[in-house]
Amino acid sequence: MKTNILKYALLLGFFAFLIACSTKKDTFINRNMHALSTEYNILYNGEIALQAGITELKTQYKDNFWEILPVERMQVNQETMLPGDKKNPNFERAETKAIKAIQKHSMYIEGGEKNPQMDEAHLLLGKARYYDQRFVPALEAFNYILYKYPNSDKIYEAKIWREKTNMRMENDALAVKNLRKLLEEIKFKDQIFADANATLAQAFLNIEEKDSAISKLKLAVEYTKESEERARYYFILGQLYDSQHKKDSAIAAYQSVIDMKRKSPRRYVIQAHAKQAQYFDYKSGDTLAFVEKYKDLLEDRENRPYLDVINHQMGLFYDALEKDEEAKKYYNKSLRANSQDNYQIASNYRNLAEINFNDAKYSVAGQYYDSTLVRMDQRTREYKAIKKKRENLVDVIKYEAIAKTNDSILHIVALSDDGKKSFFDEVIARLKKEDEEKAKKALLVSQSQPAGVQNSDATDEEVLKSASKAMSNKSKQAALAEEMSMAPPAVGGSTASNFYFYNPTTVAYGKNEFRKNWGNRTLKDNWRLSQGKSKIGFGNDDTGSEEVASSEETDTKEEKIDVRYTVDYYLKQLPTEQKAIDSLAKERNFAYYQLGLIYKDKFKRYELATGRLEKLLENNPEERLILPSMYNLYKIYEVTNREKAEAMKQRIISQYPESRYATILKSSPADLIKANDTPDAAYNKLFKIYESGQYQAVITESEALIELYAGEDIIPKIELLKANTIGKLKGLDEYKGALNYVALNYPNSKEGKEAESLLATNIPQLETIAFDKEIPISWKILYKVGPNPDDKNTKILQEKIKKFVSERTIDKLSTSFDVYTVNESFVAIHGIKTEENAKDIASILKDYKDYKIADNAIIISNENYKVVQIKKNLVDYLTIKKP
Repeated sequence: MKTNILKYALLLGFFAFLIACSTKKDTFINRNMHALSTEYNILYNGEIALQAGITELKTQYKDNFWEILPVERMQVNQETMLPGDKKNPNFERAETKAIKAIQKHSMYIEGGEKNPQMDEAHLLLGKARYYDQRFVPALEAFNYILYKYPNSDKIYEAKIWREKTNMRMENDALAVKNLRKLLEEIKFKDQIFADANATLAQAFLNIEEKDSAISKLKLAVEYTKESEERARYYFILGQLYDSQHKKDSAIAAYQSVIDMKRKSPRRYVIQAHAKQAQYFDYKSGDTLAFVEKYKDLLEDRENRPYLDVINHQMGLFYDALEKDEEAKKYYNKSLRANSQDNYQIASNYRNLAEINFNDAKYSVAGQYYDSTLVRMDQRTREYKAIKKKRENLVDVIKYEAIAKTNDSILHIVALSDDGKKSFFDEVIARLKKEDEEKAKKALLVSQSQPAGVQNSDATDEEVLKSASKAMSNKSKQAALAEEMSMAPPAVGGSTASNFYFYNPTTVAYGKNEFRKNWGNRTLKDNWRLSQGKSKIGFGNDDTGSEEVASSEETDTKEEKIDVRYTVDYYLKQLPTEQKAIDSLAKERNFAYYQLGLIYKDKFKRYELATGRLEKLLENNPEERLILPSMYNLYKIYEVTNREKAEAMKQRIISQYPESRYATILKSSPADLIKANDTPDAAYNKLFKIYESGQYQAVITESEALIELYAGEDIIPKIELLKANTIGKLKGLDEYKGALNYVALNYPNSKEGKEAESLLATNIPQLETIAFDKEIPISWKILYKVGPNPDDKNTKILQEKIKKFVSERTIDKLSTSFDVYTVNESFVAIHGIKTEENAKDIASILKDYKDYKIADNAIIISNENYKVVQIKKNLVDYLTIKKP
């Protein structure tokens, strides 16, 4: 009986379950059955997947603390996605679960949803699509909730997510409008209220309304229950106050982050300390307290992932105090911390470059600038400024090397014979000591490392630092010898292994040490028992003595091989002819002049510019450099020392009263404006002459202007225009030489670089052109005339040709006066289609009674005419085409 009851009960329960599974019946059992299954099975697993995806997304996301942070920690990927692509499998799983809940458990009956979990299913669907950065379908999901479930308890949350999606789609104004309405609807000031204010703050940030963003963030900070959100909001508030230059408010906001202690993620705390440090008063602030604070931060084990930030800030601190060595130490520590912040790495490199530049270590500074540019965004203004400075540094390095090397050589040449010998004796002694130290280090390395193993742990920063230290520790004498390229590279200086016997320097050092301890020993058994040439030991003693003597001779020969240790080696390389010495002095002086202008105009480093120009004037320079140098010094003194400026002014006026510089210094600013003879105005007049085709006048006038405006920035422009004019009048070879002059004498100017580019690209192309290399398309008739277009005979010729051209109605011909050389020009007829037609026209002009042009006509194709004008080789053409 009991068995039957149990059987019937199971059957009844089974049928009840089947009835409850139906989504078409609106009963208590059906509603709760589907709601229970949706919430605690499908949506539960979907939420787990969503949170896993969000956690992974936040882990991968890296905040850029150099800019105002976004309210939400999510990076929008700009890469184009193909249909069906998914960026995170967790979000795909969450979306799948949401869709499953909607498809299997939705109870849409009689125009209404009976399953109370469907709004959460659509919310999960929208969130999964949002984080998957598929914003259009996400917006559809959120709008569906607002349309179908207006009474849902998730309605406010759905509205917030809808506006977040709108902002991602750049509909910020719409988001602001909708969120303002939402805040009026929300009655309870809870987490939803905080989220709405935070989202609205982001919308205001997007449309650049920072004051409104600040007011909304304050509300979000007050009502949010999430500690991480509160810390982030405080930090963004500090950044916003920073952007508005509200120092006290910014410091207070950052302090709020710090005061949260462990409730705030460590990244915000460390960055808040760094932001506060930007406001430290280096003149009157408590530097001891600052150092103590940052030492504590460095020693805290929790801060190990952020040592790059802390060390960078310490570097900035010592940099501001002008303690360069300490600053470099901390910048290098920051670089060794393997930071993921590219801009911070670039800042470390940039600051190290500036320190080395200020110390006149231009080569090292250039390397640091190169590393800076690699890490920077090429679209920023800072990148372009640093790139320009790096390009200017090329010229600085070049001219500093010339000045230093030539100064060194001239200094040695000026010494007496005894002085030269004494000087090189000191250089050789130092060189021997350095070689010995290198050998000792190589020996230690070879003994401490296995064969073939090299020390490759040093970072680029350590190598640069080591190089910089070595440069600063070198004596002036050793540097002079190196600059003169007197010392050949050490043997084995770049060995592939540190194994003892693979390094000749180490072997030589070992041999020397052995001889010091044991003397010369024969290679035989019981060698320790041998004392010089004594008979103690085994083997043939006489042979041993001979071997010892032979060894001594070999050692002596080996010692004589190293020419670096002989004074004669260096003396032979010194210039002896006065012409060569004068050339070195001239090159040195020009380098000093160029350095003075570069430091003055490009870097505004007036102390360096003053030093170079003053030294130039002490070195008895060429006459053409004296006055421009004095005038540039006067301009520098106007900024740095008024008394010196006045003295230099009087010196220029008294020594060069007729010069343009004296005229400028004696004139008032109003007079200079009235004079209307500024360099730019003069260049513009010259260019108009060039455009009119008066090339000989351009050359004459340009030479006068070059002398008049010596030392001015306009000179390279005039020189390049003169070079182009020379090309017009004298041909390709002369043009090449003129461009070469501009490129060599004005290498740091825009015109100099343009000339260098023309030499590298255009000139080789022009040199390859030749007669009949291209198929003729049109032809010309040329008549040789003099250089003056107003000459009587030239005018008569032109009038006859113009008459002929005007009477030709079939062919569209034209005529022109073309300059060829200084003494020759052409009256040319253009637009002739064939050579036969050109011959007929020439015949008509010669024989017809209305023209009777007696001059010989030159018939030439348009392509060959270009060759003639470029290479000025009409004689060659006439020889080739001679019938």
